[in-house]
Amino acid sequence: MKLGVISDTHAMVLEEIPASILAALAEVDIIVHAGDFTNKDVLEGLRNLGKVKAVYGNMDSAELKQMLPSRETFEINGKRIGLTHGAGGGSGDIARRVRSMFDDIDIVIYGHSHEPDNQQFQGSLLFNPGPARKSYGLIKIGEELEAKIVPV
Repeated sequence: MKLGVISDTHAMVLEEIPASILAALAEVDIIVHAGDFTNKDVLEGLRNLGKVKAVYGNMDSAELKQMLPSRETFEINGKRIGLTHGAGGGSGDIARRVRSMFDDIDIVIYGHSHEPDNQQFQGSLLFNPGPARKSYGLIKIGEELEAKIVPV
C-alpha cells in the first residue's frame, strides 16, 4: 500500500499545488493530508484524485473544521497510523508533542511546523512531509515500512 502525504498546502484551489505533487498523488493508493488546506476546494480536488484521509489544521476554514477531525487513527496492512496537524509554536520539542497525542501507534503523520521530519521516535515513525510547495512524502506499507520525503 502506498500513501502520498502532504500538509500545509495553504491553497485556495488545487491548481496552486505544484503539478509534480499532484501527478505523484494520482499514483498512490491513499492521499493523506495533515491539515492546513485553507479552503475546502483543495480537499474536494484531492478527493477527485483518489481516496483521502485528512485532518484540519489551525489555518483551515470553519467549514473544513466541521467536515474533518482534528486527529484520526486508522490502520493499513497491520500498521496503526495517527494523523494530526500538530500544535504549538516553533519546532521546540515537536517530536515529543505529536508522539504523545497517540497511544499504541506505529506511524504519526503530522504537519504544522513546515519542517520535514522522517525519524523513529519512542517506537514510532514520525513523519512530516513539509509544506506542499516545497516537498511531499511517500510511505510504502508492506512487508517492510519505507518512508521518504520528496523535494519539489
